[in-house]
Amino acid sequence: MVMSVNTNVGAMIALQNLNASSRELDMTQNRVSTGLKVMGAKDNASVYAIAQGMRADIGAMNAVTSSLNRAKSITDVALAGGETISDLLVQMKEKVIAANDASVDTTARAALNEDFKALRSQIASIVANSKFDGANLINGSVTTGIEMLADADATSAITLIPENLSVGGSILTIKSTTSLTTLAAASGALALVNASLSNVNSALARIGSIGKKVDQHLVFVGKLSDSLKGGVGNLVDADMAVESAKLQALQIKQQLGAQALSIANSAPQIILSLFQG
Repeated sequence: MVMSVNTNVGAMIALQNLNASSRELDMTQNRVSTGLKVMGAKDNASVYAIAQGMRADIGAMNAVTSSLNRAKSITDVALAGGETISDLLVQMKEKVIAANDASVDTTARAALNEDFKALRSQIASIVANSKFDGANLINGSVTTGIEMLADADATSAITLIPENLSVGGSILTIKSTTSLTTLAAASGALALVNASLSNVNSALARIGSIGKKVDQHLVFVGKLSDSLKGGVGNLVDADMAVESAKLQALQIKQQLGAQALSIANSAPQIILSLFQG
């Protein structure tokens, strides 16, 4: 090996090794600080592209979840309104049955009729106010159904079917003019109340079925989203136990590299001893 003051091969090799250790150390420190082994396309182009595609799917699933949560709220509000209406119809039937008693005098019949009208008015108020975010499934304002997102490609939907529970409609057959002022009127009201009660309960069953479908799909979408997040993590997350061990090894390697460089840089000092008298 040629001894030269111009070219120190040992120092150059030591410097190359030290720079390599420093680059690896920087990479490992980035992984430790971010928790990611693939932070960008430069780290691993194919893995990064796959991960970005999955992240896009996760974002789409978040939009689906928001749509389904809105659907859940709309159906829950409609169910709450419908169930309250069913309870009010039960109370109305009690008034109607009492009015069908031929022995009831005029004063008592008038009181029963006022109670009946008050309950009917309360039903109308509930129907008008059973809405969420402007959507009302039970007042007749929605005629063709409300379609909510069901998948990340926006190619399928869950349709919320409306049920018109307005007074005097096809479901709630009690009319705004129905009264209990006479025995004959009370008899007619009983038939309307019975039909309305049966129709409302059937409508509630249909709304409940849709609500259950929404709930089940929300659970599925949540599991799917979690699976996608897990898939992204498997692709880009760093193994912190491995990186921690690697970090300590590289720190020692860097220190040893610095010492090796220092020794290599001092090698030309030997040349001075050749010229001492």
